[in-house]
Amino acid sequence: MMCLSFFWHQLPAFSFDDRIVGGYECRPHSVPWQVSLNNGWHFCGGTLINSRWVVSAAHCYKDENIELRLGEHHIRYKDGPEQFIAAAAVIRHPEYDRYTINNDIMMIKLAEPAELNEYVQPASLPSRCAPAGTQCLVSGWGATQNQPSGCLHCLDLPVLSQQDCERSYPDRITAAMFCAGFLEGGKDSCQGDSGGPLVCNGELQGVVSWGWGCAEVNRPGVYAKVSSSNTLQTGEASANYPSKNLISELTILL
Repeated sequence: MMCLSFFWHQLPAFSFDDRIVGGYECRPHSVPWQVSLNNGWHFCGGTLINSRWVVSAAHCYKDENIELRLGEHHIRYKDGPEQFIAAAAVIRHPEYDRYTINNDIMMIKLAEPAELNEYVQPASLPSRCAPAGTQCLVSGWGATQNQPSGCLHCLDLPVLSQQDCERSYPDRITAAMFCAGFLEGGKDSCQGDSGGPLVCNGELQGVVSWGWGCAEVNRPGVYAKVSSSNTLQTGEASANYPSKNLISELTILL
């Protein structure tokens, strides 16, 4: 199946990242933790972390029924391994701030366990934060100039130092955020679907969150940290609860 390619498109000054620029079509089913959040159409990405839980971005929250689509490659066609599962609960980080986009993390519980196989596998939670220079993979189905991409796209990019991140976005970066991409711009300022995964060495380090402009110099993508110090505790993630840290003050939407 021929898939649409990505090309550069200017965004407003402040925006949520919603597509990959300068990436490539992922090898089919090579990103088995990738999830599509769907409410009649794809609207955000997510990451499977075990058979019952998906991580996405809090700004992706919708007060309506959400379907989680797993095992997808071409978002508009079924080729066999897909699993479509309803959301049983949606849990935003209790300290999410929609103005500063701080703690931009959301957990979604599947109504039934995902069937884990070669097409559907969870990403590991991080044992520690990835240091600057670590090479990572971001993926998503985002649109280009209002035209959706059919196939999952990928982009390889490095984690940037916190100093470079804060210099790029003065007074905007919190301890719950980090940057990844290339300061010279050109291909990675819009690194993927909002809520989608940034995976480094097999571990989910970030959730695609926000950025200024698109493919601009000194405007890398900003990611919500997925770490024991923020929202997810690797030792406590289970089939029933993502972490005591997150659910202690949660609001459950059934």
